[in-house]
Amino acid sequence: VHLVESGGGLVQPGGSLRLSCSLSGRMISGYAMGWYRQTPGNQRELVSSIRPSGSTDLADSVKGRFAISRDSAKNTVYLEMNNLKPEDTAVYYCNRLNTPQLPWGRGTQVTVSS
Repeated sequence: VHLVESGGGLVQPGGSLRLSCSLSGRMISGYAMGWYRQTPGNQRELVSSIRPSGSTDLADSVKGRFAISRDSAKNTVYLEMNNLKPEDTAVYYCNRLNTPQLPWGRGTQVTVSS
């Protein structure tokens, strides 16, 4: 069982990215999944989540700009990020919302800079 995040990169302020989180070995639709981000010296913070029912939540800092979705056929969860700001710069990870969490993946770096 492992998680693989992808889709990060360098983008200018106001730009967009779509992150992908694929899970091997388990059905991702059976879990409440979250996208987390972490900056150096800080703890991971929850950015968005999606439950097996399909209900979603977003942190206040990204409401109106980010959206989470799931493709059960591809066993993948996505994070669509629009109107990116420099403060969104971080390594983004996905994992179960609840404990016990799965082994963390390597994450994907998002850098927002002009």
